[in-house]
Amino acid sequence: MTYILKPQLHHPKLPTNSLGYTRRDYEGSVSTLCAGCGHDSISAAIIQACFELELPPHRVAKLSGIGCSSKTPDYFLGNSHGFNTVHGRMPSVLTGANLANRDLIYLGVSGDGDSASIGLGQFAHAIRRSVNMLYIVENNGVYGLTKGQFSATSDKGSKSKRGVVNTDAGIDMVSLALQMGATFVGRSFSGDKDQLVPLIKAGLSHKGAAFIDCISPCVQFNNHNGSTKSFDYVREHNEAVNRLDVITPRDEIKVDYKPGETVRVQQHDGSVLSLHKLNELYNPNSRAQALGYLQARQARGQIVTGLLFVDPKAGDLHDAVDTVETPLNQLNEPELVPGQGALEKINAALR
Repeated sequence: MTYILKPQLHHPKLPTNSLGYTRRDYEGSVSTLCAGCGHDSISAAIIQACFELELPPHRVAKLSGIGCSSKTPDYFLGNSHGFNTVHGRMPSVLTGANLANRDLIYLGVSGDGDSASIGLGQFAHAIRRSVNMLYIVENNGVYGLTKGQFSATSDKGSKSKRGVVNTDAGIDMVSLALQMGATFVGRSFSGDKDQLVPLIKAGLSHKGAAFIDCISPCVQFNNHNGSTKSFDYVREHNEAVNRLDVITPRDEIKVDYKPGETVRVQQHDGSVLSLHKLNELYNPNSRAQALGYLQARQARGQIVTGLLFVDPKAGDLHDAVDTVETPLNQLNEPELVPGQGALEKINAALR
C-alpha cells in the first residue's frame, strides 16, 4: 500500500531529543520493499541512531546508487539532502559533494552489487582517499531487483534459489575496506539492532572513511525450487488469465547474543548464517590483527560482527589536500580570485 502516505500528525507525548525532534521526524516515505526485508531494519537503525545523536536532519546528506538498498534513503531522514546516482557511481558524487561543503554529515548507502561489482573501483578510491563519510553496504549477496543472481559477495559454493552453485570466490567488503585504508570498519546483522545502532552512531561521529558491512537477508529467496508454494509451481499448475509477480510477507529476522558468542541464524530460504560477535578483549586498533582475525574466523565458516578496526586519530580528505575551513561552496570572489600578486608568487615558486 505504498500510495498511502504516513500521517503528518504526531502524538503530543512522543519523546523528543534536545532539538525538539521526535523519532518520527527522522523517518521518510513508506517503504516499497518486501515485508520482512532486512534493509528496512537497517533504515530503522539509521533513524534511531540519528535521533539519539540529535542530528539536525538538514545537516545530513544521504547518497546512494542503484538497487534495493539504494532505494532505502527515501525511507529515512525525509528532511535531509539526498542524491540518487547511477549504478556504482555514488562514491565519486559523494566525494565531490564533501569537497564542496565540508559542513554536512555524509551518509552513503549502497548494496553489494552497487559497491562490489560495477562500483568496486569507486568504492576503493573513496575509501583510500579517506573521504569523511559513513558508508553502509546493505549486503544480501544477491541482485534482488533482477531475480536473484549471485552478487560479487556471494560465497563460493553457495546455492541460488534455483539450486545453481556459485563457483566464484566472494569479495569480503570488510577486508577490502581494511586494505584500502578505512579508519573505521564494522560489520553487523540487520536483525541485531542493539549492535547496529551504536555502530552507526560511532560511524557517523568518526572523522574519516567509516565503513559498515551489514548482512541483510533477502526475503524473496523463500521462493525456491521444490516448493509447492513457489510462484513457478503455481503458474505451471494454474490456468491464469494474467501474470502477476508478488512476494509474500515474511517475519523480520532478529537475533540477540552476547559478545564472544557465536549464533546460527536460519534465513527465510532455509540457509543458516553463523555469526560471531567480538568480545571485549579484542583490540580494534590493530589493522593487521583485524585482517588476521577475519581470515581465521572465515576459515571456520563464521561471519565476524562488531567494531573491527578504528583509528581514533584519523584525518580526512580535507586534511590531506589542506582545504580552508570555510566550505568551498561558500567562498566569494575575493577569496577565489586573490589577485595578480598572488598569481605571480605561485608562478615564481614553480620556476
